Amino acid sequence: MRLRGFMKAYMPYVMVAVISALVTGVVVLQFSENRATLAAGGQDGAWAPGVQTAPSTSVATLPQAAGPALGRDSIANVAERVSRAVVNIDTKRTVKVPALPFGDFFFEFFGQAPSGGTQEMTVPAIGSGFIVRSDGYVLTNNHVIEGAKEIVVTLADGRKLSGKVMGRDPRYDLAVVKIDATKLPSVELGDSDRIRPGDFAIAIGNPYGLQHTVTAGIISGLARSIDGDPKEPGIYIQTDAAINRGNSGGPLIDIDGRVVGINTAIIPQAQGIGFAIPINVAKNVLEDLIAGKKLVYPWLGVGLQDLTPDLADYFGVRDTTGVVIAYIYPGSPAEKAGLREGDVILKLDGKKMETVSQLQGEVRSRKPGDRVTLQIWRDKAAKYVTITLGEMPDSTE
Repeated sequence: MRLRGFMKAYMPYVMVAVISALVTGVVVLQFSENRATLAAGGQDGAWAPGVQTAPSTSVATLPQAAGPALGRDSIANVAERVSRAVVNIDTKRTVKVPALPFGDFFFEFFGQAPSGGTQEMTVPAIGSGFIVRSDGYVLTNNHVIEGAKEIVVTLADGRKLSGKVMGRDPRYDLAVVKIDATKLPSVELGDSDRIRPGDFAIAIGNPYGLQHTVTAGIISGLARSIDGDPKEPGIYIQTDAAINRGNSGGPLIDIDGRVVGINTAIIPQAQGIGFAIPINVAKNVLEDLIAGKKLVYPWLGVGLQDLTPDLADYFGVRDTTGVVIAYIYPGSPAEKAGLREGDVILKLDGKKMETVSQLQGEVRSRKPGDRVTLQIWRDKAAKYVTITLGEMPDSTE
């Protein structure tokens, strides 16, 4: 009787407790599932409709290949290692400015420059570079040190050393600076001919004086031009790794920490469009720059454009591959050999020429004084012309 009374008195409370426990368990389970889904979107507890964890068959869950290619902290490790060989380059150069402080005001509002001539002023500039030899040789851009009266190189450990220009290559915007130090950390030079659009790219430098800044992205394109129309073929690497003023001369590296380019230019009005000189271009002249030798390049003396189907039809070319001579520089080897504007270069020394960049590469691989034989198309017939390559002048203007 007592047990029956006890059950009758307390059973409602027991049932309420059991039901409450079940409800609480369901709520906790549901909350946990929601947190995992939201966290997968990158913001813990943020509203992220439609964001779900990857299913088990997703590439994201497949075993990664050996090596650091996609490791969680691989970029940090690589950047930390390479940054030891990245330097800050401060320069002071002399420029000419109007002698009067309101010269620009007079010109803008009165349409004439003020009298008084010009005066010289020393202005600072900042750039980047990286150590290519442990005995103190730094590779950078020519425009970083051009005209500099004073060069100060700041190492990753904080030491400041005077720099001396050993060699310059204005043609490809390269320079080597020597500092008086030994046993320095140096970079490993990669192979820029092996990179592909979509490969990882990491830029290290000193944008706006912010030393050893690391940005990452991908290789966006190859063989770009920045000297004229960016759509025309050129030699430059395009990347979306952020490059800003002060990054010039710094390294563009791959995911393994090898230098594949030298950061050199940006398109100011764009986002994520930066350019780097392929490291193989620098490797070809690095020893000469270190030795202080004058660099001499072979010269054909023509302005070129690719042969389009429309141009092939206009010139009556049977094949749609070739390179059109758009301009002949006065006094050039091309002019002396009798080449004309409108000639289509089909072959060089028997090798078929399909693009401007290919022809430029073939010429660059030779030396001034070398003789080359061109097969050209003129007046709807093939002709052969032999040319002795000249020495590229400092200016072709």
